[in-house]
Amino acid sequence: MFHSTRGTKKVSSPEAILNGLAEDGGLYVIDELPKLDYHELMNDDYKTMAAKILKKFFDEFTFEEIQKEINEAYQSFDINEVVDLKKCDNSYFLELFHGPTLAFKDLALVVLPRLMKLSKKKLGYEKNITILTATSGDTGGAALNGFKGIDGISIIVLYPNGGVSPVQEAQMCSFRADNARVLAIQGNFDDCQSFVKRFFNEHKDLSLSSANSINIARLIPQVVYYFYSYIELLRRNEIKDQEKINFVVPTGNFGNIFAGFYAKQMGLPVNEFICASNKNSVLTDFFNNGKYNKNRPFYKTNSPSMDILISSNLERLLYYGTNCDVVKTKALMESLIKNGEYDFNNPFDYFKSYSTDEKKTLEVINKVYSKYNYLIDPHTAVAYNAYDELINSKGDNTKTVVVSTASVYKFPQVVLEAFAIVESDHNKAVKMINERFNLEIPKVLNYPEVKREIVKLDDADNYCLEVIKCFE
Repeated sequence: MFHSTRGTKKVSSPEAILNGLAEDGGLYVIDELPKLDYHELMNDDYKTMAAKILKKFFDEFTFEEIQKEINEAYQSFDINEVVDLKKCDNSYFLELFHGPTLAFKDLALVVLPRLMKLSKKKLGYEKNITILTATSGDTGGAALNGFKGIDGISIIVLYPNGGVSPVQEAQMCSFRADNARVLAIQGNFDDCQSFVKRFFNEHKDLSLSSANSINIARLIPQVVYYFYSYIELLRRNEIKDQEKINFVVPTGNFGNIFAGFYAKQMGLPVNEFICASNKNSVLTDFFNNGKYNKNRPFYKTNSPSMDILISSNLERLLYYGTNCDVVKTKALMESLIKNGEYDFNNPFDYFKSYSTDEKKTLEVINKVYSKYNYLIDPHTAVAYNAYDELINSKGDNTKTVVVSTASVYKFPQVVLEAFAIVESDHNKAVKMINERFNLEIPKVLNYPEVKREIVKLDDADNYCLEVIKCFE
């Protein structure tokens, strides 16, 4: 069973999945975190491992139901094992970008629609559900792709106009399906995300759900690759059994790294989580001084998927940090809404955080390629720089997995800039990376012309209501 971070009302797995956000505005957490001996997964491929882990959380579904949906969902990935690990000295890049939209969001967003389909069937729910989701770039394309062709579910994606990369925008705005709409909002990601939460709270009469990592079924599939990477290091004899490792995660909305927290709580031997931020360093400040304060300048950076000041999934960590006290968690979130800040003495000393500016991001892309002949995107560069900071500050030689969240082809102009090459045309930039670095161009990069549908934030409420009526 699940309940809100702000209340005690219990709901089943299918209800939590379809609701997305709890009725009191909180996020769903499981009543009791399951334990898992990773030795039980040693002989499993990624898909089998995923089915076993999801079954631990979503017990109302049979293992066979989950396994069938998992196997079908990951057929769209370009490598059989879904993810890959690339060794570079004492660190390992966990490649999570082999899905249909070239970003880590695919790992969960090809699974979420199928879990929602199972949930509707389990509950006998026949009414059309509209997914309303905000994106800082990658979630949008991955969600649209995942929900394509899923009967009884429609989707509206909101993204900040001018706040995503050309590839991310092309993936969203070129998408064509009767059950989907994409809206560019005049504002930043936090404006989009706040609008979605407010819309949920003000329109409880509508059949709404979310594809953001605030949805528990978006979050849980991400737990899998933490277990997989640890087990793969064991299989390759890179680590000893029970040896603790670090994970460095480029972090914006805190969903990706929180999935790692769940993995650790379930029994995975983790030494530290390194929360890597860009110039929007609200999380770095939080972990370093215990104050979360969104009252600060918002920066558009060269790692745009992390341009966030309100990290929604941090609420789940607060819940566990208060010893699962829903009253204290609610008070912290009310302070954030009212004052834009709260104080919290983080009890999890295994979270560290470092931030990286845009200049350093470019330097790291160049450095990693020069040293390892390995090309990374700007978000992964933010993570790798945090890894460097950890070594320099603590002399920490613990084996470390650097979570690589996107293909370089999602940000080709930024990657080229790291090598002092300026190319404003996106298609030419893609071709230049292919020729200079001998890196195969993914087939999914062919998009028709982008046609934006731009909406003012003040008009978004009425606009979304009209779209939902059309879907019904």
